[in-house]
Amino acid sequence: MTEQPHSAARAFDIQLAERAEVTDSLLCVGLDPVRGRMPLGIPDNAAGVVEFCSSLIEATEDLALAYKPNLAFFLAYGADGLDALYAVRKRIPNDIPMILDCKVGDVGSTAQAYASAWFDELGADAITVHPYLGEDSLEPFLARPGKGVIVLAKTSNAGSGDLQDKPITGDQRPVYHYIAGRAAAWDAAYPASVGLVVGATWPDQLRSIREIAPDLPILLPGVGAQGGDVAASVRAGLRPDGTGLLCSSSRGIMYASAGADFADAARGAAIRFRDEINAARLTNIA
Repeated sequence: MTEQPHSAARAFDIQLAERAEVTDSLLCVGLDPVRGRMPLGIPDNAAGVVEFCSSLIEATEDLALAYKPNLAFFLAYGADGLDALYAVRKRIPNDIPMILDCKVGDVGSTAQAYASAWFDELGADAITVHPYLGEDSLEPFLARPGKGVIVLAKTSNAGSGDLQDKPITGDQRPVYHYIAGRAAAWDAAYPASVGLVVGATWPDQLRSIREIAPDLPILLPGVGAQGGDVAASVRAGLRPDGTGLLCSSSRGIMYASAGADFADAARGAAIRFRDEINAARLTNIA
């Protein structure tokens, strides 16, 4: 691992910063098209997924810091679902970062294949990864100039503590602290931009992670349907300049209505969530 200076090649960081300034928003809109849950008038097939997600993007594109399609929900529609993911990717404007939530992490040539699939073929600006297999499993992603690599640290699910909260052998730090420290080191050493996934369901843990990794962008799932405390998490995870978070909501926006007015309802939910985030930001900005 060789030290590399931060530069203009770190396009994902620049893209986030520019987008946050233009929109005054930290809202990351998740695209999780649940099979069997299409709104009224949308067919429950891959073509319907494209129509559904495209309408949501059109309704929220002036509000979104980023979009985050979740790979699993597209794969649930089979081979056509993968085609739908590519079609939805094309609907996202180029100036809005697209994060593929795929949580990959594997050794050697397998990791390289994932990097080629999602960065080169799909054109994702960033992906989520898990660090369980170690640094060499992430190197094919970290070595990509301009891309974002968002590492799972403290996830939003109730069972995350089974592994993530355990103390490291010979050290009282929980695993998620160690991961945050390693992610900060990777960010300094590799040309990709490194971030962290920390659930909004854990604001105290988020605060401690922000102390360890003061500069990294943090993807914050778990708000909305998962019950995360928006205000507490935003205050815990913001950088001093009022940025550094991607506050993700999927179902709370996508399924604000099951009727034909789903796009208008999604826009209304996105505005409310953005405004709730911004209200919490104001209490932190000096």
